[in-house]
Amino acid sequence: MHIASIGIDLGKTTFHLVALGERSKVLFRKKFSRSQLLAYTATLPHSVIGLEACSGAHFLGGKLREQRHQVRLMPAQFVKPYRKSNKNDFLDAEAIAEAVTKQNMRFAQLKTQEQLDWQALHRVRDRLVQRRTALINEIRGFLLERGIVFAAQPIHLRKNLPGVIEDAEQNLSPRLRWLLDRMWQEWKQIETEVEAISEEIERISKDDARCRQLRQIPGFGPMVSTATVAAIGNGSAFRRGRDFAAWVGVVPRQHSTGGKQKLYGISKRGNVYLRRMLIHGARSVLFRVKYDTGGFGQWVRRLAQRAPRNKVVVAIANKLARIAWAVLSSGRDYRHQPLQPLAAAA
Repeated sequence: MHIASIGIDLGKTTFHLVALGERSKVLFRKKFSRSQLLAYTATLPHSVIGLEACSGAHFLGGKLREQRHQVRLMPAQFVKPYRKSNKNDFLDAEAIAEAVTKQNMRFAQLKTQEQLDWQALHRVRDRLVQRRTALINEIRGFLLERGIVFAAQPIHLRKNLPGVIEDAEQNLSPRLRWLLDRMWQEWKQIETEVEAISEEIERISKDDARCRQLRQIPGFGPMVSTATVAAIGNGSAFRRGRDFAAWVGVVPRQHSTGGKQKLYGISKRGNVYLRRMLIHGARSVLFRVKYDTGGFGQWVRRLAQRAPRNKVVVAIANKLARIAWAVLSSGRDYRHQPLQPLAAAA
């Protein structure tokens, strides 16, 4: 019995396995618990095993790879067209087993424990920042109902809120003062947690060689560099920088037919958080481009003269993504290209 491919539909406690032979013939279907699955796959010959890139896939993929199986992760939306008829767990596993054999299938990279740790840091920090923003807006709303208004930047509210709470002449009831004081304490606690995680990310970016290389690129700081490495590692999942930029979603969305090409706004596909980080990095590049006298700075200035600001920012993010992939895939440092003198060019 020759196994051409195996598909595993993941669950929290139960896992469904389907093995396909030649011409996609179903050889067997089995249902396992987690411990039973790993014990069973250890007895199988080394095979191509497909998994959907979802929660728990990286752990199971790592265990299967230790058993010397060839593990491939696939986005769920690329597996769906191969599912036949109605949906159930065995049909999902069969679709995975069929999709994993396709030569033109797009596979996701199996993340290391280090990448998962970095990704967790970024996710927790992002959640805390969103919680802090919601808390600030809620405080502003309560104060606005009492006729107390502050400037837009959070620093103004942070500096004056303790005084407002203590000021007896303000139009605040004792109950609202008590509530605002608790919200102020919550704000300070969130700030402490955000700073602690940010310091850990800063330490990681200094210790890791790949992050140090990325930080040489304009617009790449501790946040962008660690988020990039956490997402793509050494970039081996992409053949070229353009593929990485398309995965991040900073390329135009295309709808072409009949030989007529139509390009729209950016596709916004892939990693939403990493795209946001690249956009922030691009804004910093645009802000500091007046200090860059090299070829990159000249390119940004020429682009800014003929395109709206937001388009320029996205174009810079696209170029930064390509440069980052080139640095990670080659392992070489970023080299700033100085502006060539006109006499030398002639």
